[in-house]
Amino acid sequence: MNRSVSLTLALAVNFSLTSFSQASEITGIAAKVNGKVITTNELNYHLTPYREQLNAQMPRKNPQYHKLIKKARANILDSLIERELILSDFRNNIKGSIPAHAIDEEIKRQIRELYNNNRGEFNKALKTSGISMQQHRRETEKKLIVQAMRAQQFRNSIPPLPNEVQAEFVKNRRKMRDITGDAMEFHKIYIPKNDPKNPLINAKTQLQLAERIVDELKKGGNFELLAKQHSKDAWAAEGGKVEKTKRTDLSPAFAAIMMETPEGKILGPLEDGRGYTIVCLDKKYYGATPPLNKVRKAIEGRVRARKNKEKHDRWIKRLEQNAIITKKI
Repeated sequence: MNRSVSLTLALAVNFSLTSFSQASEITGIAAKVNGKVITTNELNYHLTPYREQLNAQMPRKNPQYHKLIKKARANILDSLIERELILSDFRNNIKGSIPAHAIDEEIKRQIRELYNNNRGEFNKALKTSGISMQQHRRETEKKLIVQAMRAQQFRNSIPPLPNEVQAEFVKNRRKMRDITGDAMEFHKIYIPKNDPKNPLINAKTQLQLAERIVDELKKGGNFELLAKQHSKDAWAAEGGKVEKTKRTDLSPAFAAIMMETPEGKILGPLEDGRGYTIVCLDKKYYGATPPLNKVRKAIEGRVRARKNKEKHDRWIKRLEQNAIITKKI
């Protein structure tokens, strides 16, 4: 491989920025791979997007919450160990570098796909994360190295057959849509954490109220009536009805949760900094999917990646056998 690594990648790995405050604990060692340390801060950094989504969905942090966090933490640690095995293989055998323009293009993709092409939201996430653009570029570079190394393993793969490409397109066409074209209709009830006019109202009492409302809704309660009685936002008078709204007009985190929720399901209470939201998703509208001829290369990449999974697993197994790996947590 040339010192400048070619980046025609078959797999795209999502990378998101969010609050890094969860990782403010004293840095410890989560694992070592060939003497290279994976810190608990690094582990928490990669765990934070999932943790924050779960915090919004399960504000009481019940035993199931901690079980899910523990499972996610273990899975992420395994993925970081695998990543370090690949990076070690790159450092020892390739000794190349990722072109700066490739890193720039990947960051543009992140802004486009994860932040609705809103650079301001991306910069805000960076600031909230407490990491610099330079640090983010280093993380992005690592991701691209891993992608390039995986692509290198499969460069001599047998091309996918036409029927495999068609089947993969049908199976994944919704995932390949333009998500900025998504929209949704829903009902919502918003319960603020505090009321300046009533000092007896606080986050705890309001969460209890929100949970009672959810219980009543699940027993068949009338959403619009409950919204008029309890909701404290601009839609309360309309029974909480929110007409068709573009995904790009909602917060990225809220929109992602909504688009993953089945129509008709009661969701919540979801927590944010100011209150609790209860939602009933009425209808989802998906953005357009490009025709097969426009995404054929991407589909072929998916098929090739799936067919090469066994080859990938053998490669990682070989790297593990030649490495010294120690888990500390």
